[in-house]
Amino acid sequence: MAYEVEAPKYVRLAQTLQRRIEDGTYAPGTRVPSENQLVQTFGMSRPTVVRALELLKRDGWLESRQGYGTIVRGRPAVVEQRDRRGSAALARDESQAPGRLVQVGYIPVPARVASVLGLPKRGKILMRRFLVEEDGKPVELVSSYFPAGLVEGTELESAEALGGSTRAYLEGRKKVRFDHVTERVSARLPEPVEAELLDLPDAVPVLSVLVVACDASGQALQVSDVLLPADRQELEDTYRLN
Repeated sequence: MAYEVEAPKYVRLAQTLQRRIEDGTYAPGTRVPSENQLVQTFGMSRPTVVRALELLKRDGWLESRQGYGTIVRGRPAVVEQRDRRGSAALARDESQAPGRLVQVGYIPVPARVASVLGLPKRGKILMRRFLVEEDGKPVELVSSYFPAGLVEGTELESAEALGGSTRAYLEGRKKVRFDHVTERVSARLPEPVEAELLDLPDAVPVLSVLVVACDASGQALQVSDVLLPADRQELEDTYRLN
């Protein structure tokens, strides 16, 4: 049985502070609230606050200046220039991509996916799970979910690697049209099977990029949960597909 595991407190706090930097609450060049203020504001312990700040410093959102405190740097260049994980998940040719298909089948829909697709939590959904590898080492785990009514009787149900992308296959066979992608980012602890596939030590969180591919009406056609190392900080982003 799969369980939804909440991200550690310090990761959740770092995400909250990151969002405040993004929306201008903490503008570049200004000081963030002191540790004491953050403890009082969020009701978290000082060690949790310190770990959250260190995470943001490490990823380039904040920096320490002697005699002045912790300063907001803004969105790091690595985030501005990041690869489009959503496009990669939709465009991947399983038969040619580095890695392997590790699981295909109908499973109870995960809660985080059910809410996006508007499915009952006890419903079934098709999952295709692909492990991306570089030099024989796992670097990314992509679990793609498809509504049963959309893919029943198609090659997506096969345990064989799909030649071409899932997007191209569905657009060609089902006459649907992918229009835009939304990426929803969070951090969480991996499920045991995810940790095993990614060869992660115990209690190491992962960054989950939940990729939602929709048609022009906003109907979700495919949801992919892309798992990456937790120190890769991303934000929700929406962009059009050409």
